[in-house]
Amino acid sequence: MATVEIIIGTVYGSAVLVAEALEEALVKAGHSVTLHEDAELAELDQSHFWLFVTSTTGQGDIPPNLVPLFEELRESCPPIPRVRYALVALGDSSYEHFCGAGRRLDEQLQELQAQAVTERLQVDATDTLEPEVPALDWLKGWMDKI
Repeated sequence: MATVEIIIGTVYGSAVLVAEALEEALVKAGHSVTLHEDAELAELDQSHFWLFVTSTTGQGDIPPNLVPLFEELRESCPPIPRVRYALVALGDSSYEHFCGAGRRLDEQLQELQAQAVTERLQVDATDTLEPEVPALDWLKGWMDKI
């Protein structure tokens, strides 16, 4: 079984709830999981699977707790082709920059040659009041790849 690093970008807590639901499903499946609300690049093992869960704030911005990691990835991180990852982006389609933080983070990981194992999930708050439900369905579709 795999070791999974769940990296959370949150403002009001929805991303934490989604991350905890995904953690529970992964642990039930036999994986080892660590949650990171204030992740630093140095503490993330590139041989582990990285699962990002992030909301979007402001004008498509990265949540404040995830900004330091995003800046490290953007400014000082060498290519990370060994990293395999998946990403959940939470947003509200009534805003112009729907899931902007997730898109920006995904683009940065791709630029660093990290390997996405599945398409980014974008959860729209106008469609669901329980974002963990579509996230768990999405996880079931690719969990066997880790």
